[in-house]
Amino acid sequence: HEYVVHAAAALPIQVAKKSIYSVNIDGTRNVLEACLHHKVKRVIFISSTAVYGVPKHLPEMETSPLYPIGFYGESKVAGEKLCLEYAKKGLSMNIFRPKTFLGTERLGVFELWFEAIFKGRRVYILGKGNNKYQLLAVTDLVDAIEKALFTKVDGEIFNVGAKDFGTWREDLGAVISYDKSKSRITSLPTFPSQLILGVLEKLHLSPIAAWHYKTMPVDSYVSIEKAEQLLDWHPKKSNQELLLESYLWYKKNRREVKNRIGNTHRVGWNFKVLNWVSKF
Repeated sequence: HEYVVHAAAALPIQVAKKSIYSVNIDGTRNVLEACLHHKVKRVIFISSTAVYGVPKHLPEMETSPLYPIGFYGESKVAGEKLCLEYAKKGLSMNIFRPKTFLGTERLGVFELWFEAIFKGRRVYILGKGNNKYQLLAVTDLVDAIEKALFTKVDGEIFNVGAKDFGTWREDLGAVISYDKSKSRITSLPTFPSQLILGVLEKLHLSPIAAWHYKTMPVDSYVSIEKAEQLLDWHPKKSNQELLLESYLWYKKNRREVKNRIGNTHRVGWNFKVLNWVSKF
């Protein structure tokens, strides 16, 4: 047990504060305590850009103020604080704040869009879709983790995201065009949609959490300069490349995905009430 990557987390869609805090705070404390006891060489903690909340200063820097949204964001801030406490006790570690990361077998909320594109239906987005939204390829995250495990750099927090990213309209539009789908991107009014999604979230009828619907319609991206400079990490995939790669995987494995309903990013989510929207 020389190296530990702590990536386990209860997601925003699991809603209940007790569940999220138990896994993301108490669970993190247990992992860190065990690592300290067993004298692990290096720990990597996967946090989230959810700690920043709705972006107020762009690009978000590692030193930007934290305004977490919901229990998930709050739990990630608490997890980071625990990591820094254990670093003071002598535990070697680095922390990552990744943007929403996507790849084969990791779909999450993107399944809703991919299914709409597959069937040639409308692709609904909050707002006009002209806002820039940075994503991250799972493969690029893995590369960053590997570099952070075996570097002399210690006790640092790093933002990680794609270097090349556009607006929702540009990036989703590229997938639609490549697939020659009949889908068209359709804007939903931001404020009314957020109110409705808020109600559905509270009724446990939608997997789209506050973190999603509050940040989706605004510019959201982070600076990755620190990781580039200190870790010599350079993301290889753009938003469009990682979205297309993920969509093509979904298209090939669609039937299997739909049979694996659950509440992790590796299975198809049960969209319940939201399913009717994609039929228009």
